[in-house]
Amino acid sequence: MNESSQSEPVGVVLAVDPDRFAEVVDAARRAGLTVKAEQPTLGTLSGTIAEDRVPALKAVDGVESVDRDRTIRLSPPDSPIQ
Repeated sequence: MNESSQSEPVGVVLAVDPDRFAEVVDAARRAGLTVKAEQPTLGTLSGTIAEDRVPALKAVDGVESVDRDRTIRLSPPDSPIQ
């Protein structure tokens, strides 16, 4: 890979100002976010963005927090370890 190639995309969940939801979503897209789901009533959205663009996303006016999307796996109910 050369230095100009983008980093791998990561899943993120954002909390944004619900009073400016549409405006903040547009700005987040301009920062590089690919929006996967929007919850305007809750003031949240989720999507993917290149790892190296996360700081720019956090700097968007109206973005209150950016959390990495995580997958949690539980053991089956009949597993000896719960």
